[in-house]
Amino acid sequence: MDPANELRAPYDPVEPYAGGMLDVGDGNRISWEVGGNPAGKPAVALHGGPGSGRGTGSARYFDPAVYRIVRFDQRGCGRSTPHAADPGTDMRHNTTGHLVADLELLRAHLGIERWLMFGGSWGSTLLLAYAQRHPERVAAAVIAGVTTTRRAEIDWLYRGAARFFPAAWARFRDAVPEASGHPDDLAAGLVAAYARRMADPDPEVRSRAAAAWCAWEDAVLSLEPHGPPSPYTDRVGDERLAFVRICTHYFAHAAWLDEGELLRGADRLAGIPAVLVHGALDMAGPLETAWELSRAWPGARLDVVGGVGHKGGAEMLDRIVRALDGFGAQDW
Repeated sequence: MDPANELRAPYDPVEPYAGGMLDVGDGNRISWEVGGNPAGKPAVALHGGPGSGRGTGSARYFDPAVYRIVRFDQRGCGRSTPHAADPGTDMRHNTTGHLVADLELLRAHLGIERWLMFGGSWGSTLLLAYAQRHPERVAAAVIAGVTTTRRAEIDWLYRGAARFFPAAWARFRDAVPEASGHPDDLAAGLVAAYARRMADPDPEVRSRAAAAWCAWEDAVLSLEPHGPPSPYTDRVGDERLAFVRICTHYFAHAAWLDEGELLRGADRLAGIPAVLVHGALDMAGPLETAWELSRAWPGARLDVVGGVGHKGGAEMLDRIVRALDGFGAQDW
């Protein structure tokens, strides 16, 4: 096989050489780490969810000899404090605007002038919100699994996709019977009902709601040919509780964004080169949004990967690594 056509595996894991807890206000402290080349091109990886935490995988997408790789846990999850798994944690100061401000504080704290941004799924929404607010700070972007968290996208994921998985959706709906009076109102219906349950002081109420939410998330991805069969249900304990609480909190408020705001504002990203990598079989985030963004963002290239969905696969990973390697070889 021609080496140029071989799939690019992710890079070997590297230990972070710096890290800490950054006070971002409102009683919140975010956990951060930096790895790779201390003199390399700065890059920041934004995790999904919202509320998934930084995990370990995204650092391996970057060539550690080329990039100075910044990763962090967004408010309320991972090692950041206070943790959203605690029902006493105040969520009023956990919004998209707060996360954008946290990113700016972290950039300044690390002495970075401009950085490449990588984000997937919810991370792409946060990336777009930050880049449209601070385009002068973004050298380039790579997005996988494009979302903008429009109400239309949320409604598809938690109601529209039911036509493909009616039994699973019925179980998802029936777990919060109080939502039945609002079948067509997303904010007052299912998602908001789950958000209320995730703030309930009774641990059994929270546990059952989190389990039902994760079962539906897994059902939506169940037709994909790659990835683990139950990536959401496999989450346990506080990790699961924080993930579901933060997801429901954000989606019940449509991420505090006006409908279509991030697509309308894409012209602010002119001059920022980007690669949008999206699976053709993505049921959780259908291709439509990625296509719309590619048309609205001057300089963005859409790379559609056949045969994969939201969970990705070897071919999608290859496209991500190639895009990051490509930007790493450029001067910026």
